[in-house]
Amino acid sequence: MELKTGYKQTEIGVIPEDWEVKTLGELAIIGSGGTPSRKNTNYWNGTIPWITTSQIDFNTIADAEQFITDEGLNNSAAKLLPANTLLLALYGQGKTRGKVARLGIDAATNQACASISITENLSSDYLLCFLTSKYETIRNFSNGGSQDNLNGQIVKQIPVLLPPLPEQTAIAAALSDVDALMGKLDKLIAKKRDIKQATMQQLLTGKKRLAGFSGEWEVKRLGDVIDKIVGGGTPSRSNPDYWGNDIPWVTVKDFATFNPYQAQEAVTHEGLKHSASHLIPKETLITSTRMALGKAVIYKVDVCINQDLKALFPKSCVDNKFLYYWFERNASFIDELGSGSTVKGISLVDLKKITFHLFSIEEQTAIATILSDMDAEINALQQKRDKTAQLKQGMMQELLTGRIRLVSNENLLNHT
Repeated sequence: MELKTGYKQTEIGVIPEDWEVKTLGELAIIGSGGTPSRKNTNYWNGTIPWITTSQIDFNTIADAEQFITDEGLNNSAAKLLPANTLLLALYGQGKTRGKVARLGIDAATNQACASISITENLSSDYLLCFLTSKYETIRNFSNGGSQDNLNGQIVKQIPVLLPPLPEQTAIAAALSDVDALMGKLDKLIAKKRDIKQATMQQLLTGKKRLAGFSGEWEVKRLGDVIDKIVGGGTPSRSNPDYWGNDIPWVTVKDFATFNPYQAQEAVTHEGLKHSASHLIPKETLITSTRMALGKAVIYKVDVCINQDLKALFPKSCVDNKFLYYWFERNASFIDELGSGSTVKGISLVDLKKITFHLFSIEEQTAIATILSDMDAEINALQQKRDKTAQLKQGMMQELLTGRIRLVSNENLLNHT
């Protein structure tokens, strides 16, 4: 295939003619850290920040969770690194391996962190962006074995695409602007959530009344305002005719990835018929009595549920959406009521005993409307944040491969 003018073929793909390909080991000194002996109390609780991979998450590390003493530093493989040193996680829990971050402070690290100290004429901002964009690729460089790990030798061999320095700076600045926008959105979302939590605390307990509502409220038990509770079940896994795409089948797993229109699994009408599950009408509140205690969801479609979940049908004196927000506010309290050595659960008896503040149905509806409007605003901001994150991914794909250039050839020639 004919190359586009101004581009060249390399061992890792087509790049602009004025770009280079170098290994990370050619551009920086790759180091590692260490852990002072935990047995020696003189090595810990000092003044030197000590970083582990748990803090590496594509950001700037501004503080440490643990500190060591000068004696601990001098009697271990740990080294004091200057601020702006880049860190790459060699291994760690979950998706930690391959993540990068920048030190915002002078600090030491443990042996699971590779330090990257730039020696060439290279923008550290650009390198951070580049390594971030290669997260999945870097993870795939792992050496396998009983635990997928990276090591210093692997890190040194990571190929880096190098534009001229002015273009590195321009790319990093463009991506930094997007990061700043996402940061502002994150702060705004957090603020809106805090306001909502405070509003729930005020309105759901009667500490603050809405304009036009002043009558007395009653203190009931949750069981007093629930008409019926319906449980669920699991169709036999050994019968393939019971599993298909007819009816969403909800489990606790769906609470973490909640989509009001679908579940991770679905059953057939035959499966529903031959199981202890029940068809739960849309707009019904569903909560868990085993794992994820206190969580509640409302689906926009009919679903069936497994045995860990319960569908709650309130009496006419309770607004269903108001009940949903009651669960949201009391989630932590309900979770604390749970018991069990391996899997926490709560009995229906204990759930029904929880105090419920019963307002007039009109006030319940008004409160639920206010909280729903707040949710809608938060969701809109979250969608904007998600779209911005997608935009950044697209920008990285284009800018860090040279498909889109931010600096003209004329400017590059003037620089050289």
